[in-house]
Amino acid sequence: MGIVLKQSVNNIIVTYVGFIFGAVNTLFLYTNILPDAYYGLVTFILASGAILMPLLAFGAQNAMVRFYSQYKDSEKDQFLSLMLLVPLLGILPVIFFVFLFNESLGNTISKVNPMVREYLWYVVLVGIAMAYFEVFYAWCKVHLKSVFGNFMKEVFGRIGVSLLLIALYFEIILLDTFFVCLVALYLLRTFIIKVYAFSIHRPRFSFKLPSNTKDVLWYSLLLILGGSAALILLEIDKVMLNQFIKIENVAYYGVAVYIATVIIVPSRAMHQITYPLTAELLNSGDTDGLGSLYKKTSLTLFIAAGLIFLLIILNLKELYLLLPETYRGGFTIVFLIGLAKVFDSLLGNNNSILYNSKYYKTILVFGMGLAVLTIVLNIVLIPKLGLEGAALASFISIVLFNLAKLFFVRSKFGFLPFTRATFRVFAALLLLGVLFWLVDFSFHPILNIILKSALITLMYLGILYRFNLSEDVSGFLSKWLKRKTP
Repeated sequence: MGIVLKQSVNNIIVTYVGFIFGAVNTLFLYTNILPDAYYGLVTFILASGAILMPLLAFGAQNAMVRFYSQYKDSEKDQFLSLMLLVPLLGILPVIFFVFLFNESLGNTISKVNPMVREYLWYVVLVGIAMAYFEVFYAWCKVHLKSVFGNFMKEVFGRIGVSLLLIALYFEIILLDTFFVCLVALYLLRTFIIKVYAFSIHRPRFSFKLPSNTKDVLWYSLLLILGGSAALILLEIDKVMLNQFIKIENVAYYGVAVYIATVIIVPSRAMHQITYPLTAELLNSGDTDGLGSLYKKTSLTLFIAAGLIFLLIILNLKELYLLLPETYRGGFTIVFLIGLAKVFDSLLGNNNSILYNSKYYKTILVFGMGLAVLTIVLNIVLIPKLGLEGAALASFISIVLFNLAKLFFVRSKFGFLPFTRATFRVFAALLLLGVLFWLVDFSFHPILNIILKSALITLMYLGILYRFNLSEDVSGFLSKWLKRKTP
């Protein structure tokens, strides 16, 4: 777990720096600089591009992690060359389809919000940029070099958006130029990660296909379904809101979801390194090592996600006082999405186990079934409950999907991620939640947030350390305390 913890800590730091910039953008710059409708449009473009990304990448990023460690050095360049060409199997047909049916697609997505029609190609370009970014990022991850890629994914783009919003505020650029520059920013990010990936391992391009090309392509094709299902579960609510209600509501919903998404940061950071390690354990048949990694990642991520969930929910009232009035009132959305994110974290490296094992086909069927369920739930619940309906649809779908994955791993590998410590951590979280729900300070909202967060965190870490609920966390705290003690 040493290499996992070391790179995960680095990735967590980088990811949180990105989320700080993201929070500034989402909660303050976007909300005060962009008109609500145009902020909703940004959310729609980026969410739609993210949903397109798995199709455009054609599963190459997953296939690279899945198969790279199986090849001998003599075949690795053939495999990497293939991975650079595979996304074209998704990109070229999509470009042709959008070009051919541009008017029909534009009419479909702009029934409620006509302004969306003009930005269809922006969605495609953002999707292409995201797709090739993930391919080059996977190139870095298979060489166990994930920190810079994580910086580019989590920090670079958000700093760029901050600069664009500031330029818009001072009228250095116009609103139309802002959207053009936003697309250019995603393309630039992809170019930079390509240069870095090639600096780690400069490919010797080969048009000779590797030995198991058929298996690789079949896996890539199936992972399109898996990646699409996962992103539909995460992003389809923002896209479908555009079909039922005014687009400014997409902005209000996006802010609430972003607040809840902070919970998943430790998981995203740790998965950068546990994904290739899980693939290696599966390829080598080390079941004991896999089970140990499963339990450790589950407990560590539950500890982190549970704390962040508490901090968000218990400080949400004060946080909303800092936002424009139109963006307040999303407590139910934050609670439901946040609870789903905690459940995601509780499953540890479950996704890595499934997508890198021989059972990946079955879980793809689960994913597609639940993706369809998500779409149906959104169609039913959004007209009835509005923004809360979209949140409820996502919550139900994510919980059901996670339960399916949890029981499938149990049935095929014979282990669950839970330990006694899991339930003790849950008890600690519940205790602190009840206690601080009743505590309210009469200071400025920012001071309230800082004071309450500090008290909750200190008490939580004290409980973890006193009862030694996690070896990794206790070890980290012990080293930190020794450095602070003369």
